[in-house]
Amino acid sequence: MTTAPAELPPPAPGRLRLLSYNVRSLRDDRRALARVVRACEPDLVCVQESPRYWRPEGQAAWLARATGTVVLSGGGRIAAGPLLLGRPGVRVRAVHDRLLPKTRGLHARGFATALVEVAGAAPFTVTSCHLSLDADERLRQFGLLAGQLRHAGPGVIAGDFNEHPDGPGWRSLAERLQDGYTVAPWGGEMTSVPENPYQRLDAVFATPDIEVLACGVPHGLPGVTGADLLAATDHLPVLAVLRLPAPGAGPTDR
Repeated sequence: MTTAPAELPPPAPGRLRLLSYNVRSLRDDRRALARVVRACEPDLVCVQESPRYWRPEGQAAWLARATGTVVLSGGGRIAAGPLLLGRPGVRVRAVHDRLLPKTRGLHARGFATALVEVAGAAPFTVTSCHLSLDADERLRQFGLLAGQLRHAGPGVIAGDFNEHPDGPGWRSLAERLQDGYTVAPWGGEMTSVPENPYQRLDAVFATPDIEVLACGVPHGLPGVTGADLLAATDHLPVLAVLRLPAPGAGPTDR
């Protein structure tokens, strides 16, 4: 499903562009990947599958340079793949990366989380995650995500959830957070696989005190070509435009 308007909401104080992207350990066309990210002009990038084993810090630094961002938290072995990038000027107030309990025989997983601040908005928490392929482990990881949100403050969780929206973990998360595409559909819905998108595994969730203005796969966005989306990695990115609470805004219970 594609519902792309002519333009995304324009930049404004307190308004944020957040991109979530599984980059498959940079094993595909890195230049195409960088072009996609730059064309989306994100303030924050929630990366999944950043390289973990061979020079992970150097490869994260390359991705940041190539996309005009800086590394905020996570990456490599620190969070088992999830990585947070931000444009210069995004202020990191605290980092809360987390390695998750590992099931024998399965991949290590983790969360990259930072408390950040941008001009014109209250501080908020952002988490990048890549959940397990195993259903039981994944459900436990969904349950741990709430702990990454700062208590009674705005927050965003984005990533590759390895589950469909009708799955138990996804439904549980959507009961307390806004599923961005459901709230404000824009662009494409399905994120896997790029050559034949048929399932939505990737999403951006936001607390109720954040207004979701648009969210979806950036098909047709100027500078984002079909060829680059196919060449960059094995997932399609999700771009969200969010309006954050103003500085000093009261907390919202959740």
